[in-house]
Amino acid sequence: MSFDSQQFRRALGRFATGVSVITANPPGHTPFGVTVNSFSSLSLTPPLVLWSLQKNSDTMDAFAIATGYCVNVLAEDQQELSGRFARKGNHDLADAEFTVGESGLPVLNGVLASFECEMDARHDGGDHVILVGRVVAMRAGEPGRPLLYFDGGYRQLA
Repeated sequence: MSFDSQQFRRALGRFATGVSVITANPPGHTPFGVTVNSFSSLSLTPPLVLWSLQKNSDTMDAFAIATGYCVNVLAEDQQELSGRFARKGNHDLADAEFTVGESGLPVLNGVLASFECEMDARHDGGDHVILVGRVVAMRAGEPGRPLLYFDGGYRQLA
């Protein structure tokens, strides 16, 4: 078996995913967000979800001390948010971009769904850390169509 990381990445890109912004507000940090396409359900009982964060992410220190996070499932008209929070640099949320959820976590406005989670576990995953959260509150938000990512670009349902 011989392939390089770019070949692997291209092949993985052939799997369509939804796009989410993970928000948090751990002590010492202003509310912030980071874009991921690695969100997945894990268990119905108990209600668990997971996502992964690259170890060299500029948000790694904040998530290392976070006791919770919120998964915000983006709608197709939220591509600008996805792009903004995908870049290194300023991940801070503007006050008008979110409300405080039931658990005290920042929940983005206008998302298709949100899952407020208590941190359940962190697992080493090569060049990523896998973060497992226990869902403590959720909303099926605005009706709409999802923001999708496929083959290196944003896509829309036909």
